[in-house]
Amino acid sequence: MTEQPRGPRGPDTAGREPVPADAPQPAPPDGPRPAPPDGPRPAPADRTGPDDAEPPVPPRLPRRVYRAELLRLQAELVTLQEWIRDQGARLVVVFEGRDAAGKGSAIKRVAEYLNPRVARIVALPAPTERQRSQWYFQRYVAELPAAGEIVLFDRSWYNRAGVERVMGFCTEQEYQRFLRQCPVFERLLVEDGIMLRKYWFSVSDAEQQRRFRSRLDDPMRRWKLSPMDLESISRWEDYSRAKDEMFARTDLPDTPWHGVPSDDKRRARINMIAHLLSTVPYRQVEPAPLRLPARPPPGAYRRPAPETVRYVPDHAATLHPG
Repeated sequence: MTEQPRGPRGPDTAGREPVPADAPQPAPPDGPRPAPPDGPRPAPADRTGPDDAEPPVPPRLPRRVYRAELLRLQAELVTLQEWIRDQGARLVVVFEGRDAAGKGSAIKRVAEYLNPRVARIVALPAPTERQRSQWYFQRYVAELPAAGEIVLFDRSWYNRAGVERVMGFCTEQEYQRFLRQCPVFERLLVEDGIMLRKYWFSVSDAEQQRRFRSRLDDPMRRWKLSPMDLESISRWEDYSRAKDEMFARTDLPDTPWHGVPSDDKRRARINMIAHLLSTVPYRQVEPAPLRLPARPPPGAYRRPAPETVRYVPDHAATLHPG
């Protein structure tokens, strides 16, 4: 079996004397604690589960460490893909979370080296009038994987519990019906053999504001901003309440949510991919042996004259002299 990704290592305690539980604690220094050398720590990300406790904010993952580990994990994703294809397994990964929380960039890293015929990204637009008249889950059912496939949902049926709830795009009756039916729908997927993984990407309000501003000032990423994204700023607490209710009703033992704090996008991608790999019992699949054949000698074929082919202009030649 392939070695599974390891979790983060804890502090090295080798050679230290154990501290008794009833040992007196050192008194705190007088006055406010000084800020860390690189300035105050950012605000913690919004809650990633029903618990009010916030995870501590870790330091930013160094780029060199991030790139090396990301490449290792992406190689494991390719191994996972080949196992899923060999076994005829089906995997659904749901990416949800705050606007600008890093869902899209995480999906990009997951799919970067995967076969697009095996791993598909599904990002559905707003439903048509016909789709609005259907059972709510119907258009998502059409996107579920067949044997040997992976589907990555860039937002999913949970739109009803989030943006539709907050922005008033569904009625109270439709919302309550969704909360009743969603656990049943997902249980049916799991009972049918689909591996379902759900990830919630959280981000602090300060970091979200910084990312929105960055997109607003960048013409290459301006398209990522929509009026709906900007509206989410003034409805921050409404989205928090909607997410809390969604977790309370759909975070179940068979189909749990997994929170991904993502103020540090590098750390979020690494943690999410490592966790995904750890939840699937994949193994190395030996590929069929391939042998590059010898190239046959030229025959009687003659290529047409170059002037008969309409080539694209050599724009690259204008970029350097000579």
